[in-house]
Amino acid sequence: MLSSKAKYALRAALVLAEDAEGEVWTSSFHIAEREAIPRKFLEAILVQLRDRGLIESRRGPGGGHRLRVPAAELTVADIMRIMDGPIALTPCASRTQFRACDDCVDIRSCRLRHLMQRVRDAAAGVLEGCTLADLAATPTRRDRAGQSAQATRGVAGRLARSSR
Repeated sequence: MLSSKAKYALRAALVLAEDAEGEVWTSSFHIAEREAIPRKFLEAILVQLRDRGLIESRRGPGGGHRLRVPAAELTVADIMRIMDGPIALTPCASRTQFRACDDCVDIRSCRLRHLMQRVRDAAAGVLEGCTLADLAATPTRRDRAGQSAQATRGVAGRLARSSR
């Protein structure tokens, strides 16, 4: 399951990706307000992302945070692994932190391990194939609702004009 910490990290990184076009420094206050993330929690997340080299931070007036890695090169999986560790559902399915499950009788004959590896591969494939740039380009629900309302008004307008 995706933790709140990982969700907040992804949402914060998306704000930074969107702001990266102007190469501006984004304050943690702005990120916290925009994404409804508790500020203290956000600060800890930003430190973790900075320490792993994904963002850079600058103090003082005009300071803030910005991506250090281009959004097109930063995957959802990268951020999830930093925040939550391996993507695998069980430790025996992990590629990066493999170990036998605590209750494992015999790892060679476990009938669940291969299924968990397939689940890990499928999830990792999706998450590694989606960059912050991809997510930033995805219309939000508000955007889609506005487009839908606009399209509806357009159709209604055309119908009204054609019935005259």
